[in-house]
Amino acid sequence: MIAELNRLVALVEDHLTDDLDLPGVAAGLGTTEYHLRRMFSSLAGMPLSEYVRRRRMTVAAADVLGDGDLLGIAVRYGYGSTEAFGRAFRAVHGASPGEIRRDRGSLRTQPQIRFRLTVEGNTTMDARITDRPDFQLIGHATRLPLIHEGVNPHIQTFIASLPAEEHARLKAISDTEPGGLLQVSTDVDPDYIEGSELTYLHAVAVTDGTPVPDDLDAIKVPAGRWAVFRTEGEYPAALQSAWAATATEWFPSNPWRLRPGPSIVSILDRAEDFSAATCELWLPVERV
Repeated sequence: MIAELNRLVALVEDHLTDDLDLPGVAAGLGTTEYHLRRMFSSLAGMPLSEYVRRRRMTVAAADVLGDGDLLGIAVRYGYGSTEAFGRAFRAVHGASPGEIRRDRGSLRTQPQIRFRLTVEGNTTMDARITDRPDFQLIGHATRLPLIHEGVNPHIQTFIASLPAEEHARLKAISDTEPGGLLQVSTDVDPDYIEGSELTYLHAVAVTDGTPVPDDLDAIKVPAGRWAVFRTEGEYPAALQSAWAATATEWFPSNPWRLRPGPSIVSILDRAEDFSAATCELWLPVERV
């Protein structure tokens, strides 16, 4: 995966003035656009789209400091107007092209990223691969923002809004793995951008064909393979650390890649105040 990401970075440089055919690039690298975007975002600390924008504006700054027409520069870098180009330029450099040209202010540079794999073994990955037939996830859904670190207060508020008897009702419906009450994330932004909206489902898993009560939301999950990571410790820190380590350590070292599908967290056991928990993180995968 590291070699593929470095090849992607090189191709970004070759296409700074036009659109990169990312699905075609992913196919040429022997992977999928979904997995490529997720791994880039996790390892680079920024979405691929943001990296491309920063690199474009870094290179465009040299043209802005020249004598060329600003509209021509904007079109060269894929923008239909000087206004759109100016917004992107200001977002990176903190000043408009005109201000930089006039005042010769300071410019911010986005260096080319280089990916290297450092195997430190800091995180013990307790993982298993399991095949699951078709099943359903049923429960209560909402849209809320993605937060990478710490407790997501939007999830807390949503779960707290459900009456206690509803949790018991869901548990009674559950009849297949993953077991227990589940935290399900789906419809996530491909670049996994912090603050972007996702669909969150407070749910349980049921066998395919189980009738869904009219007042509950449902997601059909097709048959496939899953990587299941078990975590124990401070919640949600231990879970989030393991989630990050899947990208930095597990996927680069194993012949599996992410496939589209929901991410599922099963809470197996927890402290009374939820300060610590034993969890299973279920990620949909396929063989490379």
